Amino acid sequence: MNAFSRTIAVVGTAMFLSGQPILTMAATPAQLESETLHQNTVPVSPTQPQAIAVDLSLDSSEAAAIDGMEQVTSISQLTDVELSDWAFQALQSLVERYGCIVGYPDKTFLGNRALTRYEFAAGLKSCVDRIDELLTSSTADLVKKEDLLALQRLQEEFAAELATIGGRVEALGTRTATLEKQQFSPTTKLNGLAWFNLTGAFAGGDVRFEALPNTPVDARFVGGRDATGRPLVQTTDRAEPTLSALTWLTLNTSFTGKDTLAVQLAAGNGISSINQFVSAGFFATYGNPYTDQTPGTVPGRSDVVIQDLYYSFPLTDAIKLTVGPRINWFSYFDFNRFTFFLTGASSYASISSTQTSATFWGSGAVLEWNINPKWRFAAAYLGESVPYLPASFGYNTASNPSAGLFGGTYAATAELTYSPTDQLNLRFRYNYTRLQAYGGQVGGSNAVPLPYGYVDAGPGSSIFDPITGSVTSGGLDYAIAHTFAFNLDWLITPGFGVFGRYSYGNTNLKPIDQAVNVQSFQVGVAFPDLGKKGALGAITFVAPMDIVNGRQYFVAGGGNGGTIYELEASYYYPLNDRLAIVPAFYAIFNANNFDSNPNLYVGNLRAQFSF
Repeated sequence: MNAFSRTIAVVGTAMFLSGQPILTMAATPAQLESETLHQNTVPVSPTQPQAIAVDLSLDSSEAAAIDGMEQVTSISQLTDVELSDWAFQALQSLVERYGCIVGYPDKTFLGNRALTRYEFAAGLKSCVDRIDELLTSSTADLVKKEDLLALQRLQEEFAAELATIGGRVEALGTRTATLEKQQFSPTTKLNGLAWFNLTGAFAGGDVRFEALPNTPVDARFVGGRDATGRPLVQTTDRAEPTLSALTWLTLNTSFTGKDTLAVQLAAGNGISSINQFVSAGFFATYGNPYTDQTPGTVPGRSDVVIQDLYYSFPLTDAIKLTVGPRINWFSYFDFNRFTFFLTGASSYASISSTQTSATFWGSGAVLEWNINPKWRFAAAYLGESVPYLPASFGYNTASNPSAGLFGGTYAATAELTYSPTDQLNLRFRYNYTRLQAYGGQVGGSNAVPLPYGYVDAGPGSSIFDPITGSVTSGGLDYAIAHTFAFNLDWLITPGFGVFGRYSYGNTNLKPIDQAVNVQSFQVGVAFPDLGKKGALGAITFVAPMDIVNGRQYFVAGGGNGGTIYELEASYYYPLNDRLAIVPAFYAIFNANNFDSNPNLYVGNLRAQFSF
């Protein structure tokens, strides 16, 4: 029983325990005539005192005060109870002999407040329980016989109300237990990110790239050879600045407080200026700011797509499982404190290894195991389900019944992270990948570890017909790849850190059983809290695609044997908790693997909003 019920009932109880007539209020009948009596009240007879009940209504401030009642151990603690009060002796008996009274935090008793029969019964039950405790303890001799007789009379008088209270408490307990078993109260939180990207790219002369003739930048998704078997080469010398937007809205729902159902919606219209200069298969790769992108299947069109859809839940305190039809691979692997795209490095080629996974987004499962504070293990199997690749062209193989989870493009990943200190992280990763061929060619953004361009069965394949504009089959069915990668970040001092990555991939082309080997690397320095707490400056040097052997199989992207290099400088500067600006500058050498190409330069300024 709460403090409120005990307090408002105690005066009437006190009268019985002191031999007074059966009057349940600390007020005279004349005083009670001025009170508002409700449906559950009993009228007062001036000549024959009896149990009186008044329905007491409290406003929110009074209820809050009642909740804060405190136990009184001496009548002198009650500031509004005087020695001359007619109920003083009864109150003193209950306080100091039986401990049945509680007062308000301000040391008042408010003895003139009216109460209902049920409230009085609740107070009576409290005192009965208290006296029962005294009877079963060493202080049983404190209970007087006349008090017990008075309590017996009260219990008989309020038998119905006491039974009702007991029944209500029992029913409430049953209902509470039922609600606890059946409760389903998910909590959903909305988080959002929005970016504005102003990007410009320029070159010092004509830039050579490999693609079909007269192919716009947003349609360079296949390579071709001339009649002699050489890749087709085009040139351009200029690109216009672009202003684009990207928005992610994420709904995170939890059913137990430990699990997460994530749904992320994305829309954007970015086609970064650098894409004007790139070979087929290099769309949105080197020199491209990561947030300057189109999440949908039509580059430049702001379609709303489901980018993430998965459910994560703990198996044990140390192991978590994530399952879903569209899981972001980067959320679980290849993390680096200095290249995280929200607060660190900026371009596609620098925020992660270019030889990561063919399933940037995929259908399947991810298992995370935090072995101890120094060791973490993660493994995944994901079938390709990339939101920006159109299913009409044969992509999104995981949901296509002709390919499914195991017959199209898929990747199995395992990564072990060792953190000997809070400042140093070392990550070792292995990927096994099956790459589906399209039109007899393997390539594009879902062909890691190539990692870019297109490969075919070699000269004699993918011949372009200038009259029809068509390309013969590239001669490949699929490819099997193995990738080994290493990643580190080291905060040497609070204001200085270093980071780096190295990856090596072997891709075996089927059915010709020939190998293409490609490596990539990244080294960089970082300056945390540069100019402001939370800011981060980063300089990184990247080789996004160095072809070790098998260049003859590249129908686009192989160049003349050169190696692309990219130098990037970026500065993340938070204006406040919700807004940041990030200027970045990139210089690209040997673009498209042509060592004869002029240098390319990219400038990007992005505004980043979070809510």
